[in-house]
Amino acid sequence: MASGSNSRKRTKQCLVRFTDEEFAAVSAKADRAGYTLAAILREAALGTPGPRARRRPPIDHQALRQLLGECNRIGNNVNQIARHLNTTGEADIREVQDALAAYLDIRNAILAALGMTTEATPDDYQGRQPQRA
Repeated sequence: MASGSNSRKRTKQCLVRFTDEEFAAVSAKADRAGYTLAAILREAALGTPGPRARRRPPIDHQALRQLLGECNRIGNNVNQIARHLNTTGEADIREVQDALAAYLDIRNAILAALGMTTEATPDDYQGRQPQRA
């Protein structure tokens, strides 16, 4: 059984081969335009990406790599807090609030790098305002 709708109008496929450099360039162009690879190729050939092509937010890959390092740093801080709590049975509430605020800052930065938005309230930060880039 074929996947997808039986009423699809696009039934023909065209195989295109690229070198690694060409594929990287076309993929980057599609990312910048916010289209899929097929839509950007259709636009180049026909002048339009198609009636159902939806723009997707461009992804900032460099920012995401930097944020991954920040996530590791925050995870290390949370582990240190947990180790201290397990050892002494006490937690420094300020350290927990700072770790939570750092987590929310990273979450918001990741969403921004993905082209998405978030509506964080001041309550999310336990009274501490988020850091702005």
